[in-house]
Amino acid sequence: MATETKKMIRLMTSDEQVIDVEEVVACESETIKNMIKDNCYEDGIPLPNVTGNILAKVIEYCKKHVEEGVSDDDKKKWDDEFVKTIDQNMLFDLFLTANYLNINKLMDLTSQAVADSINNLKTEEVREMFGIVNDYTPEEEEQIRKENQWAFV
Repeated sequence: MATETKKMIRLMTSDEQVIDVEEVVACESETIKNMIKDNCYEDGIPLPNVTGNILAKVIEYCKKHVEEGVSDDDKKKWDDEFVKTIDQNMLFDLFLTANYLNINKLMDLTSQAVADSINNLKTEEVREMFGIVNDYTPEEEEQIRKENQWAFV
């Protein structure tokens, strides 16, 4: 019985990890897919903006989404559980990596998870979560709140 050999793509992270992944999984990324199409992968594909731990999560996501015989409903359930297991900092890194690698479904999933996490927070809580410094004076902030009351309901 002949075994099917799957083409592997070597990915190299910013923290010098080397990860071999099946081409079909790697091609979930439009960025990597285009590099493969242009034959820019012989010595591996450097990912200078991606760390190994984040790439491992991206690969986990992509593997699930290329898995045969899995319904869209099952993928959706899996996605919901997947984002629940990720802390806020990793979620942001995962979003940035999905953007960098052009994996639209993962970018949508992570951005929705971030939006859900800040949905009912006060402005100050969102600033704290994202490390945003309030550079308005109390008077300026009060004026903005008056002019845009609809946004502070």
